[in-house]
Amino acid sequence: MALRMILVLLIVGLAEYYSFILVRSMLKTAPSVWRVSVMGVYLALTLLTWASFILFRQINWAGVPHLLRNIYIGFVLGFVVGKVLILLVMLIDDIRRLFTWLITFLAFRDAAPSGGTGGIQRSVFLNQAAIVLAGLSLSGFMLGIRNRYNYRVRKMKLPLAGLPEAFKGLKIVQISDIHTGSFDNHAAVAHGIERVLDQNADIIFFTGDLVNNQADEVDEKYQEIFSRLKAPLGVYSTLGNHDYGDYVQWPTPEAKIKNLDTLKDLHRKMGWKLMMNEHVVLERDNDKIAVIGIENWGAKAHFPKYGDMAKAYAGLPEKNIPIKILLSHDPSHWEAEIQKKYKDISLMLSGHTHGMQFGIDSKIFKWSPVQYLYKQWAGIYKEGDQHLYVNRGFGFLGYPGRLGILPEITVIELV
Repeated sequence: MALRMILVLLIVGLAEYYSFILVRSMLKTAPSVWRVSVMGVYLALTLLTWASFILFRQINWAGVPHLLRNIYIGFVLGFVVGKVLILLVMLIDDIRRLFTWLITFLAFRDAAPSGGTGGIQRSVFLNQAAIVLAGLSLSGFMLGIRNRYNYRVRKMKLPLAGLPEAFKGLKIVQISDIHTGSFDNHAAVAHGIERVLDQNADIIFFTGDLVNNQADEVDEKYQEIFSRLKAPLGVYSTLGNHDYGDYVQWPTPEAKIKNLDTLKDLHRKMGWKLMMNEHVVLERDNDKIAVIGIENWGAKAHFPKYGDMAKAYAGLPEKNIPIKILLSHDPSHWEAEIQKKYKDISLMLSGHTHGMQFGIDSKIFKWSPVQYLYKQWAGIYKEGDQHLYVNRGFGFLGYPGRLGILPEITVIELV
C-alpha cells in the first residue's frame, strides 16, 4: 500500500512539474500581461483541483447544485488526466533526448558538436501534441457529462449447451449498477426504463448497486419509475457492494442494519425478487432452468464476500436442471470461484466495473483503464461451456458522465 501511494505521488508530482514547464514554455513569447494572467489562472485552477481532493470528505457534495457539481467534477478529471497525458508525451521527449545525447557522446566524443535543429523541431512538435492531448482530455470529460443518460441497447444471441427446447429463444434483459444517488433527472431515467420495456423481455435481471450508499436515495418518484419494470417470468435482483452502506459512517450499527433492511424492502415494493443466496426454478412445458442469485462476492481484498454459493444451491435438484444462470454483482467471482467449483453454471451475469465510464468501446477494439484491475470488465467472456456477461452499468458513480463507455441495457437471447 505504501509503495502504491509513493508511486501515485511520484506520478502526480512529475505530471505537475512537466505541465508547469510546458505551460510556461508555451507562454514564453506571449506579451507580459497575457503571460502573467494565463499562468495565474493555471496555478489557481491547479490549487483548486488539489484542494478539492484534500478536502473531499469535508465538502458537502449533496448540497452543491447538480449542474455545478457535474461541471466541476468533469473539469477536474479532464484537468488531471490531461496533465498525466502531458507527462507521458514529455517523458517520451526527455527519453529521446537522453538517448540522442548518449549516442552523440559515445560516437562523437572527440568531434565538435553539430548545430542540427531536428531535435528542437521534434521537441516543438511533441510540446504541441501534449497541449492538444490535454485539451482533448479536458473537453472530452466535459462533453462526456452529456452521455450519462445516453443508454445503449446491446443485443446478442447466446448459444448454451443443453438448453431445453422450451427455453430456446428466451429473451433476457439485464441492467446493473443503477446508483440512484447519482441521478439528477427523473425524466431521463424514466426514458431509460422505457427502453428496457421496449425490449419485451421474458425475464429481467438487475445485478446490484441500486444505490451509492443509502436507501433514501430511491425517492418515491424513482420507486414509481423502477416499479414499471415487468416481465412474464418476473424481475430478479441482487445486491452489489454499494448497497450495504459500507462506505459511509453510520451513527450506530443499528442504523446501518436498518438502512439495508429498508433497501431490501424497496426491492419487494418495486416488484423485484431480491435473491439473497437463494435460487428459483423456472418451468416451461416440463422443462426447467434455474436462476441463482447471491449477495456481493468480490475476489479483490477490499470488496466484501457476503455471497454464499453453498447456501444458494441448497435444495436445488441439479440432475433435472441442465441450465443454471447466476446473478453475481462482481465479475471477479467468475474466475475466483465459479470456474473452479461450479462448472454447472452456464451463464453468470455481473456488473460492477462500469467499464470505468471511460475508454474505447468498438467492435474491433475495446480498452479501458479498468481492464488492468479486472480481466473481465465488459461484454461476453467464455471458458468451455461457461459464459460470463459483464454489463457496463445503467447509472454512473463519481464522474457524472460517460466518455466512450456508454450506459448499457443488455438483451441476451438464449439459443
